[in-house]
Amino acid sequence: MTTAGFDTRVSRRITDNSVDIAGTQWPLYKLEALAIGLIVFVATLAITTSMQPAVLIAAAATVVTWWVRRNFYSRS
Repeated sequence: MTTAGFDTRVSRRITDNSVDIAGTQWPLYKLEALAIGLIVFVATLAITTSMQPAVLIAAAATVVTWWVRRNFYSRS
């Protein structure tokens, strides 16, 4: 009979570019991208008073921030 061997050890390694949220390490670039997206969404919504452009522009800003900051942190 074959059984799956699960490793029950938990890595407690903390990296410099992560934040502990509810016991899970979140990379800092993800939190930065979400914050930028929220700020851009609120600003665009206040300027245009329309949800469609606010959502699209905020989503674009979040994705661009996510990828740029991810590349920045992976190189440093």
